[in-house]
Amino acid sequence: MSYKVAVVGATGMVGREMLNILAEREFPASEIVPLASRKSMGKEVSYGDKTLKCKALEQYDFTGTDLALFSAGASVSKEWGPKVGATGCLVIDNSSQFRMQPDVPLVVPEVNAHVLDDYMARNDRRNIIANPNCSTAQLVVALKPLHDEAKIKRVVVSTYQSVSGAGVEGSDELFNQTKGIYVNDSATPQKFTKQIAFNVIPHIDDFMEDGSTKEEWKMMAETKKILDPKIKLTATCVRVPVFVGHSEAVNIEFEDMISADDVRDILREAPGCLVIDKPEDGGYVTPVECVGDYATFISRIRDDPTIDNGINMWVVSDNLRKGAALNTVQIAETLINRRLIKQAA
Repeated sequence: MSYKVAVVGATGMVGREMLNILAEREFPASEIVPLASRKSMGKEVSYGDKTLKCKALEQYDFTGTDLALFSAGASVSKEWGPKVGATGCLVIDNSSQFRMQPDVPLVVPEVNAHVLDDYMARNDRRNIIANPNCSTAQLVVALKPLHDEAKIKRVVVSTYQSVSGAGVEGSDELFNQTKGIYVNDSATPQKFTKQIAFNVIPHIDDFMEDGSTKEEWKMMAETKKILDPKIKLTATCVRVPVFVGHSEAVNIEFEDMISADDVRDILREAPGCLVIDKPEDGGYVTPVECVGDYATFISRIRDDPTIDNGINMWVVSDNLRKGAALNTVQIAETLINRRLIKQAA
């Protein structure tokens, strides 16, 4: 059985990555339809060894399309997600628009694929499934098997997030500023609030009333929704001058006793995780090494002697893949593997 799949936002960084991953994983697609705005109509994108021309989202009839993978921003998802879902096409949305809506499942397949069973059995479903924030996705993949073993009480996470999380404009700004600094040009911020080249910025998304940013709130709220509402989480999210790959320094307090050796053993067997952890030069993973990979890498696993049942670890993943495009495709694969989706008439 094969499925007709539309990729909305196909010319963006995540949209292009979705097309790459669909081809790499040999997704059972009878047809792939790249969609973008009218100004990008006719623009060519790659799908495996094929070149496809983008169609305009506004002019496309979703009748007969099985899946629509959205990565065109929250405003596009807000306008088009419900319309597309109403045609019977199942929307998997990568924006923040639907994540915290109670009637929309927020899914990381390695963590909570079971919620899809209940959702797809509902007669009143909106045909929308949400993909979490990039920094949340890699975090919960690492937390889930540990929570199952020793029950997590509290998580303190500091993120080191690449500029690709801010789209093409973010990557371009880092490139142009870095190049400009070497020839004494001014590094004027446009996409970011301060110079990003040779700098770090402790500010991602808008500030909230309590002084945290929306990115930090997302990590807390989404982790609770995906994993366990009882988990306490606090985050500091930082943009760093790295093109691709988000890193996280994670401190975990457990209810039950667990050691660093236990954590290594558990994560080595956990789906989606790859442990590379040796206390020696180079015995850990950095963002450069995770680019293009599917895994969530875990390194620097060690006991925290300042609290009972405490663990520190370092979590790295390609944010364009597991944090976005890969997770979206994995949700679609999970629906097929669990026989939860049928071809549109």
